[in-house]
Amino acid sequence: MTDPIIIAVPKGRILDEAMPLLAQAGIRPEAAFSDPDSRALRFRTDRADIDLIRVRAFDVATFVAHGAAQLGIVGSDVLAEFDYSELYAPVDLKIGHCRISVAEPADMAATDDPRGWSHVRIATKYPYTTRRHFAARGVQAECVKLNGAMELAPVLGLAPRIVDLVSSGRTLKENGLVEVETIAEVTSRLVVNRAAFKTRPQVVPLVEAFRRAVAA
Repeated sequence: MTDPIIIAVPKGRILDEAMPLLAQAGIRPEAAFSDPDSRALRFRTDRADIDLIRVRAFDVATFVAHGAAQLGIVGSDVLAEFDYSELYAPVDLKIGHCRISVAEPADMAATDDPRGWSHVRIATKYPYTTRRHFAARGVQAECVKLNGAMELAPVLGLAPRIVDLVSSGRTLKENGLVEVETIAEVTSRLVVNRAAFKTRPQVVPLVEAFRRAVAA
């Protein structure tokens, strides 16, 4: 028997939105997947030829790009940051809507004009995306890499501005920050390992099943 197809799914909010799509595509995970006390990371589904792994959102792209998983669900923010040539993103799942934004303290924003920037120091988990965005308009971006708690950076003097994912904007507001520029709108995509797309016959029908699920 050939090894099952592995689909990497992200922990957190996107997974909640992805579950109905998985079900519509004919994939239902075993009961342990929904057990909040389970520490398992790999799960069987009601299809013997498909397993799910649950990993951090940023790691989905890495697992699929390196062939450890054949398909995955990942935000377009992650795809832009890593730009793996081994990944093919055939379906916009139209879930996980948010944006990558530049934010700064409200009192700074009151007198600040982003059009006048020539050099910025920014705390972010998106250094590649941030540098590329600012380089396109001739601004030098000095990036401080953080993986979380971005909103603390301006408060504690690490960097005056941040680039982060924003959905409702509530976290920014509660930390005295405001958005001053949007870098990109973000949705979640179905990604496929390019080699698996050509060599594993189950992959193409799965991609089509997700495409139909989105259309429905």
